[in-house]
Amino acid sequence: MDVEWPQPSIEIETAPRPDASVIWLHGLGADGNDLAAIVPELSLSRSLAVRFVFPDAPYRPVTVNGGQVMRAWYDIEMTDTGFNQKLSHIRESEAFLRGLIDAQIARGVPVERVVLAGFSQGGAIALVTGLHFPKRLAGIMALSAPVPLAGSLMGQADPANSQIPIFMAHGNFDGIIPFPTAQAARNLLAGGGAQIEWHEYPMEHTICAAEIKDMSSWLAARFTI
Repeated sequence: MDVEWPQPSIEIETAPRPDASVIWLHGLGADGNDLAAIVPELSLSRSLAVRFVFPDAPYRPVTVNGGQVMRAWYDIEMTDTGFNQKLSHIRESEAFLRGLIDAQIARGVPVERVVLAGFSQGGAIALVTGLHFPKRLAGIMALSAPVPLAGSLMGQADPANSQIPIFMAHGNFDGIIPFPTAQAARNLLAGGGAQIEWHEYPMEHTICAAEIKDMSSWLAARFTI
């Protein structure tokens, strides 16, 4: 099935003439609207002019959901050994996200002031793209993410971003991406040299108020000169 890659339709700027960007990818079956409401809750300083970009994934059949067509960054299925995440789709989404980074740079945002963020599947794509990207980015936020290729991801990291600050967060009661799976992925990335700020919360597969507060502090640190 050929997929159509929609251009982002949701942008929120916290002040005129943004000089920083956060490209934030939604989870499986959602769309860009799903995360846009978080921006005012971050309560970022008025001195920070940040453009938040919320792209939509393309529609594609998703095996884990019985082949139902929905917005998905990649196909995923459950096997006896855990999740099988389709690598060719991950590479397509990585290329799409790279294009969005280039678009922000073309609009005047320095590459070193671009953060990649994502929830669940979106967090997986943010991690892969950020670590592979050949120019230094500001950081990566991976929220409740099923980390693909965790054992080899740091070995494939571009030197420009092998030490990039990473905010990783997960719920202790996540029934979609089990917490031990997230811990194991975190340990593999950290063992490969990743600079991870790890957060865990008493929640399921979602985003909570305490997490938003922690993300706000982390983003402020990335963008404050």
